[in-house]
Formats: sequence, C-alpha cells, structure tokens
Amino acid sequence: MSRLTAISLALCALVVSVSASPVTASTAVLDKRTTHTGRGTWFDVGLGACGYENVNSDPIVAISHDIYGGGGNCNQWIHITNTANGVSAYGQTRDECMGCDATAIDMSPSLFESLGADLSVGVLTVEWNFMNKGFDP
Repeated sequence: MSRLTAISLALCALVVSVSASPVTASTAVLDKRTTHTGRGTWFDVGLGACGYENVNSDPIVAISHDIYGGGGNCNQWIHITNTANGVSAYGQTRDECMGCDATAIDMSPSLFESLGADLSVGVLTVEWNFMNKGFDP
C-alpha cells in the first residue's frame, strides 16, 4: 500500500469516527428574555415604521434600528421599569428609533408619563424586556 493511500485511509477513518460521535446534551438553560438597561425618552408619535397610525395617548415604543431589523418585533409588548422610582408599565413596539442605541427606547408621551415622570424630565434610565409574542396586558 502506498504511503499516500495509507494517509488517505487514516484521514477518512478519523472523519467518520468524529462525525459518528454522540452529541453531549447541554444542561444550560436559555433565558427567554434579556433585560436591557438604557435611556428612555419620549417623542410625538404618528405613522410608525410598523405601518400603524398611532396617537400620543397610545402606549407606543420605538426600538433601536439595531433591534428593529425588518420589523419582527412589531406589535410585541415590552415591560418597562423606571429605575429611579420602580414604576413599571407596558408599551407596544410600533416604531423604529434611528437615534437610539441597542439599549435605548423612545416612548409615546402617555407611556413616558405612566412611568411616574413629567415630560419636562426628558430622559429616564429604564430597564426593559420584550414579553413573549402573543402577550397582551
């Protein structure tokens, strides 16, 4: 048997044995949601990136363009907490915030105020996470 043939057979045997090895089960638990901490601001709503006409009294959230992507989170509810006072509220994703980083959200005036802050404050530190799809508060 030539040396090249022997090396080729050994390599094939190695590939077959590795691909036939059992996969070890993972015991890691996946988090269903990630809590983000970032800036919470407010804006006057209107026609959002999700295609809905919104009004300022609706609990509307605009998420970062980094997360918005193709709109896969449109209509998904978000749980938001004002870290300064612990007040929480739910908002619905209906828009994209081009000026927000991945942890920041922009909220309708009524949602911002429902977190116990006056609009004149302008910026809050908030913790927020997406609720499971299909959730309705």
